[in-house]
Amino acid sequence: METNKDLKLAVLIDADNVPYAHVKEMFEEIAKYGTPTFKRIYADWTKPTVAGWKKVLLENAITPIQQYSYSTGKNATDSALIIDAMDILYTGKVEGFCIVSSDSDFTRLATRLREAGMKVIGIGERKTLNPFITACDKFIYLEILKPDITIEPEEPGTQPNKRSSKLHSKTQPKIEPSVLKLLKDSITDLADENGWAFLAELGNLMLKKKPDFDSRNYGFAKMLPLIKSLNQFEIDERETGKSNVKHIYIRKK
Repeated sequence: METNKDLKLAVLIDADNVPYAHVKEMFEEIAKYGTPTFKRIYADWTKPTVAGWKKVLLENAITPIQQYSYSTGKNATDSALIIDAMDILYTGKVEGFCIVSSDSDFTRLATRLREAGMKVIGIGERKTLNPFITACDKFIYLEILKPDITIEPEEPGTQPNKRSSKLHSKTQPKIEPSVLKLLKDSITDLADENGWAFLAELGNLMLKKKPDFDSRNYGFAKMLPLIKSLNQFEIDERETGKSNVKHIYIRKK
């Protein structure tokens, strides 16, 4: 999915189904894809389970929407978010939606918004079920937005008790065979007569086939280092005539 910072987005957050710990990083991520025009969060704010969100709302200018739970076992928050999404859709003031939830009940909403020509970005935890993921144009896992901070051991020659820190993600899974096959098939789909595929087009096609594909899921900030780590592809960096700008092409070995 190409980034477009001018894309007007409605950011709708299900406070019952996502943690508040990564909000700063979440909005930094959303800024890559557009500008939040609406920022709303839904919950029964009388419940202590969502108390942690209250400070976050002020810091990030998010509008809280109160939705009382009128009966046990019914998720009123979902209904309120869905109704607001449709109201916003018909105002014509946005080009896309960001639905922040790990709840697959929003699958039909995401599908309906895309049917209306909206770009739909999903953000949720890894526990999110596949139907909601595939209903979005892109799905981002919250866990990859805020890497853990680990402390490096002291090196010889450093001052006593002086420690350095670096950002380091938790142990990342190796790329699954199914994803590797999807990557190879996508290169074949895009390849010219010599087998070369343009990296930018490859990334967009991978997202269309697998909306939760993200190099950060495997511990790499960008797609190119991930591809290099696999040692199964040739890489050609071609000059474009512009200073410090190169087009990168990938080919299967």
